[in-house]
Amino acid sequence: MLLIPATRIPVTATDSYFMTSSDAMGLSGLLVLPQSFGAIYLGETFCSYISINNSSNFEVRDIVIKAEIHTERQRILLLDTSKSPVESIRASGRYDFIVEHDVKELGAHTLVCTALYNDGDGERKYLPQFFKFIVLNPLSVRTKVRVVKETTFLEACLENHTKSNLFMDQVDFEPAQHWSATILKADEHHSEKNCPIRDTFKPPVLIRSGGGIYNYLYQLTLSSQGSSEMKVEGSNVLGKLQITWRTNLGEPGRLQTQQILGAPITRKEIELHAVEVPSLIKLHTPFSLQLNLKNQTDRALGPFEILLSKNDSLEEKGVAINGLQSMVLPQVEAFGSTDFHLNLIATKLGIQRITGITVFDTVEKKSYEPLPDLEIFVDLD
Repeated sequence: MLLIPATRIPVTATDSYFMTSSDAMGLSGLLVLPQSFGAIYLGETFCSYISINNSSNFEVRDIVIKAEIHTERQRILLLDTSKSPVESIRASGRYDFIVEHDVKELGAHTLVCTALYNDGDGERKYLPQFFKFIVLNPLSVRTKVRVVKETTFLEACLENHTKSNLFMDQVDFEPAQHWSATILKADEHHSEKNCPIRDTFKPPVLIRSGGGIYNYLYQLTLSSQGSSEMKVEGSNVLGKLQITWRTNLGEPGRLQTQQILGAPITRKEIELHAVEVPSLIKLHTPFSLQLNLKNQTDRALGPFEILLSKNDSLEEKGVAINGLQSMVLPQVEAFGSTDFHLNLIATKLGIQRITGITVFDTVEKKSYEPLPDLEIFVDLD
């Protein structure tokens, strides 16, 4: 008895004795008879045609066939005929079957094929065969995240590590909850914009063999509800990429990245921001600044004291509080907010900064991050 696998190998296999002569397309032969299959890539489907040949001069009977894939972490059963054994294989005859396995692990793999059968004398015999192959990573994915105001941009760079061209069917970004994603593409040439054929037969993106790269750019937007929840929970998960491709002969492959993370989010218990700043501010004339204080915790906080912190430098500030140097705000409930007005006065002309507006919790005896600096223009009376 002899087990012979004839396995479809990606055209990236490098061992010369695996290959037949190339055809007019420059593609290598697909049928091999090795003890080692060479390289297969993560995300592909391992498919093997296995032939059991009876090389004896007598008929063998009651053949139980098993085929398994052994990896470093698990064993995957591909075929087991224990419940319905092959009745017989005549002398010089054979029994063929096909097994398939979606490759989801990197590293060393072994296809283990076994046959348990009765020989011509009725003696039970056992035949194992082992065929090894290595699973490699076909692509590397490098990501960069940039935040511009309220918009997050994700750049994904895909590099082809195989020796075959990869035709990308899809490179989709699946955003996490509360995020939405739009892929950004370069403007098409004017001759292609109104081409109906191009819309119907959209060519796939080609990433060339041996280190070819292609960059994808996504614009991510966070909903207002998601923004508040993220600030409370501190989550910075953006989503993940779903990647599908085909090789020169149309063999499919698929990979999914791990969750892609954005910039770390610092949880703020209290957020202070300006709601309205007067457009016209006169020198030595009081004006009112409308502010909002938001409690982003699940408990009540306060009462609070609002004050203007002192400048570390000796230079006099261009804007000061008009009246009492601090004001008191009542307690703010969990996830609640309150609007209030702070009376100020400008003491210098031109472009000035409102700096150091600080929130102090009178119960917990601690100060929170001050309001970001505001620029104003102060004119004459």
